[in-house]
Amino acid sequence: MTDPLAEVIALLRPRAVFSKVISGAGAWGVRYSAFGEPSFCTMLEGQCLLAVDGQEPLTLAAGDFVLMPATPGFTLSGLEPVAPVTMDPNLVPASENELRHGDPDGPPDVRMLGGYFAFDSPDASLLVSLLPTLLHVRGVERLPVLVKLVREESLDQRPGRDLVLARLVEILLIEALRSSSAQATSQGLLRGLADARLAVAMRLMHEDPARAWTVEELAAQAALSRSAFFNRFLRAVGLRPMEYLLAWRMALAKDLLRRHDAPAIAEVAERVGYSSASTFSTAFSRHVGEAPGRYARALAAGHAPAL
Repeated sequence: MTDPLAEVIALLRPRAVFSKVISGAGAWGVRYSAFGEPSFCTMLEGQCLLAVDGQEPLTLAAGDFVLMPATPGFTLSGLEPVAPVTMDPNLVPASENELRHGDPDGPPDVRMLGGYFAFDSPDASLLVSLLPTLLHVRGVERLPVLVKLVREESLDQRPGRDLVLARLVEILLIEALRSSSAQATSQGLLRGLADARLAVAMRLMHEDPARAWTVEELAAQAALSRSAFFNRFLRAVGLRPMEYLLAWRMALAKDLLRRHDAPAIAEVAERVGYSSASTFSTAFSRHVGEAPGRYARALAAGHAPAL
């Protein structure tokens, strides 16, 4: 059966991975402005405090893993109270050396391996909106191992490096997301998939997006009444069932249109559940803001269409 989580991650297309060792000693604290791109961190030793905008502060310890799919503003500090130093994440030097906060001399109190990357999907903002703002995973041994592999590969210039990094980050994302899915509290994909009834319907929409699904059909597949299914889906995912299906269809359409061997508009329409090219073009234009043909030409010309 189709796996919606794997499909979303594959469509996001992570790329351009960068990582570095970060350490702190003494009294230290840094305040980063919103970055917007996905970032991750695994704690190697010691403890520190992480306060992400809009989230409860966390105490991170060795073995912990953190993922922020769209990295809002946050403060990272030692355990001692201190006024944080403001830093612009876009201006942090891309160095292979360790980034030290606080006392530059002597052994560090805390060390972590952090990194960031980008999503190459033309629909990244929509797909990321289905993911939690912050994931904090504790006690999953595979995550620190994956982060270390990402670090090692990013420092090498061996053949196939970019492809290996992309696959490693895909695996890292899936492992982090599925490790935290049972504890998902915010609306989105993970909370929907954590509900066994809703997961059936979500998998069916991903498995056959071209089918003319109705709320009644999906509710029956989930063994729920129409109203119970509709309300449960909206509470868990944050979108109505048909809104979610439309969003997924448009994400697939954008992906098809961006390819070098992009099929004709009529074929794209058929693949994502529209009976004609004109009907699809109307829906696509309303959802994206421009016609599919223009969208595809802008991508081919190297311009980023409006999302």
